[in-house]
Amino acid sequence: MPDIPKFFRSGGKVAYGLIAGVVLVFAASTALLANTAEVRYRRDVTRMVFNDNIELLEDVKKSVGAANDTLQRVLEASPEAPKDRPYLVVSIEERRLWYKRGQEVLFTTQVATGSGKTLEKEGGNSWKFETPRGRLVVQGKETDPMWVPPDWHFIEQAKKRGLGVVKLNRGQTIPASDGSIVTVAGNDVVKEFADGRRVPLEAHDGREIVVNGNIIIPPFGTNQRKYDKVLGTHRLLLGDGYALHGTNNPSSIGQAVSHGCVRLRNEDIETLYATVPVGTPVFIY
Repeated sequence: MPDIPKFFRSGGKVAYGLIAGVVLVFAASTALLANTAEVRYRRDVTRMVFNDNIELLEDVKKSVGAANDTLQRVLEASPEAPKDRPYLVVSIEERRLWYKRGQEVLFTTQVATGSGKTLEKEGGNSWKFETPRGRLVVQGKETDPMWVPPDWHFIEQAKKRGLGVVKLNRGQTIPASDGSIVTVAGNDVVKEFADGRRVPLEAHDGREIVVNGNIIIPPFGTNQRKYDKVLGTHRLLLGDGYALHGTNNPSSIGQAVSHGCVRLRNEDIETLYATVPVGTPVFIY
């Protein structure tokens, strides 16, 4: 131990230089990892899948290899239905689902499927709301799922109501007609008044934030970008944002009205949630 102080006295500049170098390397590595995570996060946010139940975290998990094959890979492999264990079948034309083992029907019910409608967006592109065909797999199960609406939801609502659309980014402010500003504070989109008061704004499906004749698109991660009770009581995840899930609109069952997902009555999705294990094949045709 006595040699250590002597070393710093005799070669202090070299020693401190080495220590500083190690610290700088460590700091640079940390910054690089943080930047990589941020870039990956932003990339995944822009890769939103346009269907009924897009969940940001599902896309993020796929990007880091924490989820099963993407929908494209799943559709490329279409083996015959397994004979030794149950599987799900969905007919888009008949709008019906079967849970089968071999030729035995264990459960069947009506469903709602993709509308097939097209929604135009800027740049000449468009979204088409179709239920994917092919072989998928139940990748996960959720209770009381939360819906994170993609951009198309706000554009669709604006077209229905004859309103404009403004995308709110973090750090941005939008002046309101009452002299306040709309901005983001923490996890909330708030209305900030001249006296410093901040009031979180409410947002629900069909009751979006409207300022100066424009529907506001809240940033991802804010509470105003999370809708409860829209997807029913349970959800079976199929990958890439698609799912079998319940609904808050049971009258839609039996129709082609969804944005890509397969909707069921809440009592039916509860039955599937209790009986269908993760890993179950799903054949949609």
